[in-house]
Amino acid sequence: MSELKNRIDFVYIFDVQDGNPNGDPDAGNLPRVDAETGMGLVTDVCLKRKVRNYVQIVKDCSQGFDIYVKEKAVLGRSHVAAFKALGYKLGEDSKKQIPNELKGELEESSLFEGLSITEEDEAEYLVVEGDADKKAIQEWLKESGLSKDAIAFVKTALKDAKARKQTSEETEGGRQWMCSNFYDIRSFGAVLSLKSAPNCGQVRGPIQFTFARSVDAIATAEHSITRMAVATEKEAEKQGGDNRTMGRKAIVPYGLYVCHGFVSANLAKQTGFTEEDLELFWEALKNMFDIDRSAARGLMSAQKLIVFKHDSVLGNAPANKLFDLVKVEKNTTDAPRSFKDYNVTVNETAIPAGVHVEYLI
Repeated sequence: MSELKNRIDFVYIFDVQDGNPNGDPDAGNLPRVDAETGMGLVTDVCLKRKVRNYVQIVKDCSQGFDIYVKEKAVLGRSHVAAFKALGYKLGEDSKKQIPNELKGELEESSLFEGLSITEEDEAEYLVVEGDADKKAIQEWLKESGLSKDAIAFVKTALKDAKARKQTSEETEGGRQWMCSNFYDIRSFGAVLSLKSAPNCGQVRGPIQFTFARSVDAIATAEHSITRMAVATEKEAEKQGGDNRTMGRKAIVPYGLYVCHGFVSANLAKQTGFTEEDLELFWEALKNMFDIDRSAARGLMSAQKLIVFKHDSVLGNAPANKLFDLVKVEKNTTDAPRSFKDYNVTVNETAIPAGVHVEYLI
Protein backbone atom coordinates (compact mmCIF):
# COMPACT_ATOMS: atom_id res chain seq x y z
CA MET A 1 0.00 0.00 0.00
CA SER A 2 1.34 3.41 -0.98
CA GLU A 3 2.18 5.95 1.69
CA LEU A 4 0.48 9.35 1.72
CA LYS A 5 3.02 12.01 0.77
CA ASN A 6 0.93 15.15 0.25
CA ARG A 7 -0.97 17.39 2.62
CA ILE A 8 -4.54 17.91 1.42
CA ASP A 9 -7.19 20.51 2.20
CA PHE A 10 -10.67 20.14 0.77
CA VAL A 11 -14.04 21.89 0.48
CA TYR A 12 -17.11 19.65 0.63
CA ILE A 13 -20.43 21.16 -0.44
CA PHE A 14 -23.73 19.35 0.02
CA ASP A 15 -27.38 20.32 0.24
CA VAL A 16 -30.66 19.25 1.81
CA GLN A 17 -34.15 19.66 0.45
CA ASP A 18 -37.20 19.21 2.67
CA GLY A 19 -35.29 17.34 5.34
CA ASN A 20 -33.44 17.56 8.63
CA PRO A 21 -29.71 17.11 7.94
CA ASN A 22 -28.65 16.91 11.59
CA GLY A 23 -31.09 17.13 14.50
CA ASP A 24 -30.14 18.74 17.80
CA PRO A 25 -31.19 16.49 20.73
CA ASP A 26 -31.03 19.50 23.07
CA ALA A 27 -33.62 21.32 20.95
CA GLY A 28 -36.24 18.64 20.37
CA ASN A 29 -34.26 17.27 17.42
CA LEU A 30 -34.82 20.42 15.38
CA PRO A 31 -32.21 21.14 12.69
CA ARG A 32 -29.06 22.62 14.21
CA VAL A 33 -28.81 26.40 13.86
CA ASP A 34 -26.29 29.08 14.79
CA ALA A 35 -28.42 31.08 17.22
CA GLU A 36 -26.75 34.40 16.33
CA THR A 37 -26.75 34.18 12.53
CA GLY A 38 -29.50 31.70 11.71
CA MET A 39 -27.08 29.65 9.61
CA GLY A 40 -27.68 25.92 9.60
CA LEU A 41 -25.07 23.59 11.08
CA VAL A 42 -24.09 19.96 10.57
CA THR A 43 -21.52 18.59 13.02
CA ASP A 44 -18.29 16.89 12.07
CA VAL A 45 -19.44 13.89 14.12
CA CYS A 46 -22.53 13.55 11.91
CA LEU A 47 -20.44 13.54 8.73
CA LYS A 48 -17.93 11.05 10.13
CA ARG A 49 -20.82 8.78 11.10
CA LYS A 50 -21.96 8.69 7.48
CA VAL A 51 -18.43 7.90 6.29
CA ARG A 52 -18.21 5.07 8.83
CA ASN A 53 -21.57 3.67 7.71
CA TYR A 54 -20.52 3.76 4.06
CA VAL A 55 -17.23 1.96 4.69
CA GLN A 56 -18.96 -0.61 6.89
CA ILE A 57 -21.45 -1.42 4.12
CA VAL A 58 -18.97 -1.41 1.23
CA LYS A 59 -16.20 -3.34 3.00
CA ASP A 60 -18.46 -5.45 5.23
CA CYS A 61 -15.99 -5.10 8.13
CA SER A 62 -13.39 -7.12 6.22
CA GLN A 63 -9.80 -7.42 7.46
CA GLY A 64 -8.35 -3.94 7.93
CA PHE A 65 -11.68 -2.21 7.34
CA ASP A 66 -13.64 -2.90 10.50
CA ILE A 67 -15.33 0.05 12.21
CA TYR A 68 -14.52 0.83 15.86
CA VAL A 69 -17.42 3.21 16.59
CA LYS A 70 -20.39 1.38 15.11
CA GLU A 71 -23.98 1.13 16.25
CA LYS A 72 -24.48 -0.70 19.55
CA ALA A 73 -20.76 -1.48 19.80
CA VAL A 74 -19.10 -2.23 23.14
CA LEU A 75 -15.75 -0.53 22.61
CA GLY A 76 -13.87 -2.44 25.29
CA ARG A 77 -14.37 -5.72 23.42
CA SER A 78 -12.16 -4.45 20.61
CA HIS A 79 -9.39 -3.64 23.12
CA VAL A 80 -9.60 -7.14 24.58
CA ALA A 81 -9.50 -8.63 21.06
CA ALA A 82 -6.38 -6.59 20.29
CA PHE A 83 -4.49 -7.84 23.36
CA LYS A 84 -5.54 -11.45 22.78
CA ALA A 85 -4.49 -11.28 19.12
CA LEU A 86 -1.10 -9.93 20.17
CA GLY A 87 -0.68 -12.56 22.88
CA TYR A 88 -0.69 -10.02 25.73
CA LYS A 89 -2.03 -11.17 29.09
CA LEU A 90 -5.09 -9.25 30.25
CA GLY A 91 -4.40 -9.98 33.90
CA GLU A 92 -2.24 -11.96 36.30
CA ASP A 93 -2.97 -15.62 36.91
CA SER A 94 -4.24 -16.10 40.46
CA LYS A 95 -4.59 -19.20 42.58
CA LYS A 96 -6.54 -20.01 45.71
CA GLN A 97 -6.08 -23.10 47.89
CA ILE A 98 -9.04 -25.46 47.67
CA PRO A 99 -10.58 -26.54 51.00
CA ASN A 100 -10.46 -30.29 51.59
CA GLU A 101 -14.24 -30.63 51.57
CA LEU A 102 -14.46 -29.15 48.04
CA LYS A 103 -11.55 -30.99 46.39
CA GLY A 104 -13.53 -33.99 45.16
CA GLU A 105 -16.42 -31.93 43.84
CA LEU A 106 -14.21 -29.53 41.86
CA GLU A 107 -11.95 -32.31 40.55
CA GLU A 108 -14.95 -34.19 39.17
CA SER A 109 -16.55 -31.17 37.52
CA SER A 110 -15.70 -29.98 34.01
CA LEU A 111 -14.24 -26.61 34.82
CA PHE A 112 -14.92 -23.73 32.46
CA GLU A 113 -12.18 -22.44 30.16
CA GLY A 114 -9.79 -20.26 32.16
CA LEU A 115 -10.16 -22.33 35.33
CA SER A 116 -7.86 -25.19 36.28
CA ILE A 117 -6.59 -27.13 39.30
CA THR A 118 -2.90 -27.43 40.13
CA GLU A 119 -1.03 -29.16 42.97
CA GLU A 120 1.83 -27.61 44.93
CA ASP A 121 3.43 -28.82 48.18
CA GLU A 122 0.71 -31.46 48.69
CA ALA A 123 -1.99 -28.79 48.45
CA GLU A 124 -4.44 -28.22 45.57
CA TYR A 125 -5.17 -24.77 44.17
CA LEU A 126 -7.84 -23.36 41.85
CA VAL A 127 -6.08 -21.28 39.18
CA VAL A 128 -7.87 -18.41 37.43
CA GLU A 129 -6.02 -17.45 34.25
CA GLY A 130 -5.38 -13.79 33.61
CA ASP A 131 -7.28 -13.98 30.30
CA ALA A 132 -10.30 -15.77 31.77
CA ASP A 133 -13.71 -14.40 30.80
CA LYS A 134 -15.10 -13.69 34.26
CA LYS A 135 -18.59 -12.86 33.01
CA ALA A 136 -18.82 -16.14 31.08
CA ILE A 137 -17.60 -18.06 34.14
CA GLN A 138 -20.29 -16.40 36.26
CA GLU A 139 -22.92 -17.56 33.77
CA TRP A 140 -21.43 -21.07 33.73
CA LEU A 141 -21.65 -21.29 37.52
CA LYS A 142 -25.44 -20.87 37.33
CA GLU A 143 -25.73 -24.06 35.26
CA SER A 144 -22.72 -25.97 36.64
CA GLY A 145 -24.57 -28.03 39.22
CA LEU A 146 -21.91 -27.25 41.84
CA SER A 147 -22.88 -26.88 45.48
CA LYS A 148 -23.43 -23.46 47.00
CA ASP A 149 -20.14 -23.71 48.88
CA ALA A 150 -18.23 -24.60 45.70
CA ILE A 151 -19.87 -21.76 43.75
CA ALA A 152 -19.05 -19.31 46.53
CA PHE A 153 -15.43 -20.50 46.53
CA VAL A 154 -15.05 -20.04 42.74
CA LYS A 155 -16.63 -16.57 42.93
CA THR A 156 -14.16 -15.58 45.64
CA ALA A 157 -11.29 -16.83 43.48
CA LEU A 158 -12.59 -14.71 40.59
CA LYS A 159 -12.69 -11.62 42.79
CA ASP A 160 -9.11 -12.25 43.91
CA ALA A 161 -7.91 -12.27 40.29
CA LYS A 162 -6.24 -8.91 39.68
CA ALA A 163 -5.60 -6.91 36.55
CA ARG A 164 -2.01 -6.80 35.37
CA LYS A 165 -0.26 -3.48 34.81
CA GLN A 166 0.58 -3.40 31.14
CA THR A 167 3.83 -2.11 29.71
CA SER A 168 4.28 0.89 27.42
CA GLU A 169 5.34 -1.52 24.66
CA GLU A 170 2.03 -3.37 25.00
CA THR A 171 0.09 -0.10 24.88
CA GLU A 172 1.90 0.86 21.68
CA GLY A 173 1.35 -2.61 20.24
CA GLY A 174 -2.35 -2.30 20.99
CA ARG A 175 -2.48 1.12 19.34
CA GLN A 176 -0.84 -0.18 16.16
CA TRP A 177 -3.15 -3.21 16.04
CA MET A 178 -6.23 -0.97 16.40
CA CYS A 179 -4.99 1.33 13.62
CA SER A 180 -4.34 -1.54 11.23
CA ASN A 181 -7.68 -3.24 11.88
CA PHE A 182 -10.11 -0.30 12.17
CA TYR A 183 -10.53 2.07 9.24
CA ASP A 184 -12.12 4.84 11.30
CA ILE A 185 -9.31 4.82 13.88
CA ARG A 186 -6.54 5.23 11.33
CA SER A 187 -8.65 7.86 9.52
CA PHE A 188 -10.20 9.97 12.29
CA GLY A 189 -8.26 8.89 15.36
CA ALA A 190 -9.69 7.83 18.72
CA VAL A 191 -9.13 7.93 22.47
CA LEU A 192 -8.27 4.32 23.27
CA SER A 193 -7.32 4.75 26.94
CA LEU A 194 -10.45 3.23 28.46
CA LYS A 195 -10.55 2.55 32.20
CA SER A 196 -12.61 -0.60 31.73
CA ALA A 197 -10.44 -2.25 29.06
CA PRO A 198 -6.78 -2.62 28.05
CA ASN A 199 -5.18 0.74 27.35
CA CYS A 200 -4.35 1.17 23.66
CA GLY A 201 -3.26 4.80 23.98
CA GLN A 202 -4.52 7.67 21.87
CA VAL A 203 -4.56 8.15 18.11
CA ARG A 204 -4.58 11.48 16.29
CA GLY A 205 -6.28 10.87 12.98
CA PRO A 206 -5.06 12.40 9.71
CA ILE A 207 -8.57 13.38 8.56
CA GLN A 208 -10.51 16.12 10.31
CA PHE A 209 -13.68 18.05 9.44
CA THR A 210 -15.05 21.39 10.51
CA PHE A 211 -18.76 21.83 11.22
CA ALA A 212 -20.61 22.30 7.94
CA ARG A 213 -22.31 25.70 7.80
CA SER A 214 -25.08 26.79 5.44
CA VAL A 215 -24.31 29.53 2.92
CA ASP A 216 -27.49 31.43 3.86
CA ALA A 217 -29.68 31.50 6.92
CA ILE A 218 -32.10 28.57 6.98
CA ALA A 219 -35.82 28.76 7.72
CA THR A 220 -36.75 25.76 9.83
CA ALA A 221 -40.32 24.62 9.19
CA GLU A 222 -42.40 22.33 11.40
CA HIS A 223 -45.25 20.36 9.86
CA SER A 224 -48.02 18.44 11.59
CA ILE A 225 -48.35 14.86 10.38
CA THR A 226 -51.03 12.23 10.96
CA ARG A 227 -50.70 8.48 11.43
CA MET A 228 -53.88 6.56 10.63
CA ALA A 229 -53.37 4.18 13.55
CA VAL A 230 -52.76 4.11 17.31
CA ALA A 231 -50.34 2.08 19.38
CA THR A 232 -52.57 0.70 22.15
CA GLU A 233 -56.11 -0.53 22.77
CA LYS A 234 -56.53 2.22 25.36
CA GLU A 235 -55.88 4.90 22.74
CA ALA A 236 -58.37 3.26 20.38
CA GLU A 237 -61.08 3.23 23.05
CA LYS A 238 -60.37 6.86 23.90
CA GLN A 239 -60.80 7.92 20.26
CA GLY A 240 -63.90 5.81 19.71
CA GLY A 241 -62.34 3.91 16.80
CA ASP A 242 -61.10 6.97 14.92
CA ASN A 243 -57.55 5.76 15.54
CA ARG A 244 -55.35 8.69 14.58
CA THR A 245 -52.04 9.84 16.03
CA MET A 246 -50.72 13.36 15.51
CA GLY A 247 -47.04 14.13 15.22
CA ARG A 248 -44.65 16.83 14.05
CA LYS A 249 -41.86 16.87 11.51
CA ALA A 250 -39.15 19.54 11.35
CA ILE A 251 -37.44 20.25 8.02
CA VAL A 252 -35.19 22.69 6.23
CA PRO A 253 -36.95 23.61 2.93
CA TYR A 254 -33.54 24.07 1.33
CA GLY A 255 -30.03 24.59 2.60
CA LEU A 256 -26.62 24.51 0.94
CA TYR A 257 -23.87 23.56 3.39
CA VAL A 258 -20.11 24.05 3.13
CA CYS A 259 -17.65 21.92 5.12
CA HIS A 260 -13.87 22.31 5.22
CA GLY A 261 -11.61 19.33 5.74
CA PHE A 262 -7.96 18.47 6.19
CA VAL A 263 -5.77 15.44 5.50
CA SER A 264 -2.40 15.36 7.25
CA ALA A 265 0.24 13.23 5.51
CA ASN A 266 2.37 13.44 8.64
CA LEU A 267 -0.32 11.92 10.87
CA ALA A 268 -1.22 9.43 8.13
CA LYS A 269 2.26 7.98 8.45
CA GLN A 270 1.69 7.45 12.19
CA THR A 271 -1.63 5.62 11.77
CA GLY A 272 -0.85 3.73 8.57
CA PHE A 273 -3.44 5.65 6.52
CA THR A 274 -2.61 5.04 2.84
CA GLU A 275 -3.47 6.36 -0.62
CA GLU A 276 -5.90 3.46 -0.95
CA ASP A 277 -7.62 4.51 2.28
CA LEU A 278 -7.83 8.06 0.93
CA GLU A 279 -9.52 6.87 -2.26
CA LEU A 280 -12.10 5.03 -0.16
CA PHE A 281 -12.68 8.23 1.83
CA TRP A 282 -13.31 10.25 -1.36
CA GLU A 283 -15.66 7.51 -2.54
CA ALA A 284 -17.55 7.77 0.75
CA LEU A 285 -17.98 11.54 0.45
CA LYS A 286 -19.35 11.12 -3.07
CA ASN A 287 -21.82 8.33 -2.29
CA MET A 288 -22.58 8.28 1.46
CA PHE A 289 -25.89 10.16 1.23
CA ASP A 290 -27.22 7.62 -1.27
CA ILE A 291 -26.98 4.79 1.26
CA ASP A 292 -28.26 6.88 4.18
CA ARG A 293 -31.76 7.70 3.02
CA SER A 294 -34.51 8.23 5.59
CA ALA A 295 -37.84 10.03 5.77
CA ALA A 296 -36.38 12.52 8.25
CA ARG A 297 -33.44 13.60 6.07
CA GLY A 298 -35.35 14.38 2.89
CA LEU A 299 -33.14 14.72 -0.19
CA MET A 300 -29.48 15.17 0.73
CA SER A 301 -26.91 15.29 -2.07
CA ALA A 302 -23.19 15.81 -2.45
CA GLN A 303 -22.74 18.71 -4.89
CA LYS A 304 -19.04 19.67 -4.91
CA LEU A 305 -15.78 18.19 -3.66
CA ILE A 306 -12.89 20.55 -4.31
CA VAL A 307 -9.46 19.22 -3.30
CA PHE A 308 -6.30 21.30 -2.83
CA LYS A 309 -3.30 18.97 -3.03
CA HIS A 310 0.07 20.24 -1.81
CA ASP A 311 3.41 19.13 -3.25
CA SER A 312 4.83 18.40 0.21
CA VAL A 313 3.99 16.57 3.41
CA LEU A 314 3.71 19.76 5.49
CA GLY A 315 2.01 21.85 2.80
CA ASN A 316 2.82 24.87 0.67
CA ALA A 317 0.12 27.36 1.72
CA PRO A 318 -2.21 28.06 4.67
CA ALA A 319 -5.52 26.20 4.42
CA ASN A 320 -7.63 29.30 5.10
CA LYS A 321 -6.07 31.12 2.14
CA LEU A 322 -7.00 28.22 -0.12
CA PHE A 323 -10.55 28.07 1.21
CA ASP A 324 -10.95 31.79 0.50
CA LEU A 325 -10.43 31.03 -3.20
CA VAL A 326 -13.72 29.11 -3.26
CA LYS A 327 -16.75 31.39 -3.63
CA VAL A 328 -20.35 30.24 -3.22
CA GLU A 329 -22.77 32.96 -4.29
CA LYS A 330 -26.52 33.05 -4.71
CA ASN A 331 -27.70 33.90 -8.23
CA THR A 332 -31.36 34.58 -7.47
CA THR A 333 -33.30 37.21 -5.53
CA ASP A 334 -35.85 34.61 -4.45
CA ALA A 335 -35.45 32.15 -1.60
CA PRO A 336 -33.06 29.46 -2.87
CA ARG A 337 -34.68 26.08 -3.40
CA SER A 338 -32.07 24.15 -5.38
CA PHE A 339 -28.35 23.98 -6.11
CA LYS A 340 -29.02 25.79 -9.39
CA ASP A 341 -29.71 28.92 -7.35
CA TYR A 342 -25.99 29.15 -6.48
CA ASN A 343 -22.75 29.59 -8.39
CA VAL A 344 -19.59 27.90 -7.10
CA THR A 345 -16.31 29.27 -8.46
CA VAL A 346 -12.61 28.78 -7.70
CA ASN A 347 -10.08 31.53 -8.39
CA GLU A 348 -7.51 29.24 -9.98
CA THR A 349 -5.21 32.12 -11.00
CA ALA A 350 -4.55 32.87 -7.32
CA ILE A 351 -3.62 29.32 -6.31
CA PRO A 352 -0.12 29.44 -4.70
CA ALA A 353 2.84 27.61 -6.19
CA GLY A 354 3.13 24.02 -5.00
CA VAL A 355 -0.65 23.55 -4.71
CA HIS A 356 -2.91 21.91 -7.29
CA VAL A 357 -6.70 21.85 -7.38
CA GLU A 358 -8.77 18.78 -8.28
CA TYR A 359 -12.53 18.60 -8.75
CA LEU A 360 -13.73 15.20 -7.57
CA ILE A 361 -17.40 16.22 -7.84
